[in-house]
Amino acid sequence: MNAREMAEIHALCFRSPRPWRADEFADLLRSNGVFACTRAAGLILGRLAGPEAEILTLAVAPSAQRQGIANELLDEFERIALEQGAVQLFLEVANTNHGAIALYRKHQYRDAGIRKDYYASPRGAKVSALVMSKPLEPLTNA
Repeated sequence: MNAREMAEIHALCFRSPRPWRADEFADLLRSNGVFACTRAAGLILGRLAGPEAEILTLAVAPSAQRQGIANELLDEFERIALEQGAVQLFLEVANTNHGAIALYRKHQYRDAGIRKDYYASPRGAKVSALVMSKPLEPLTNA
């Protein structure tokens, strides 16, 4: 999936925070430690930073939601992060995005803090971000 396709899916999913443009995806994908996992109708983009991995965005086209794609993407992201040496995952999600929060909690992410007024809505209202984290278990050769 290229940056333009990522931006198209992102635009279907986000109003607040605003959707990312193709050039923003392209710039991120060229950045050190950034990687994406994709499906035909979804993507997860993140970055590795030392022992941590951050989920930058997760988007599944509305027509493909509730089909397990986000679960698959999260599982793949976590596996790659672990293989690359990450021991902790974290993310920020709008505290009004109840569906995403439920998804992350299902995957054992826990609340780690609030970033008050972190996002601006299209009409200028402020939306706080919930910071969530999850420890990763090291792979064992059992």
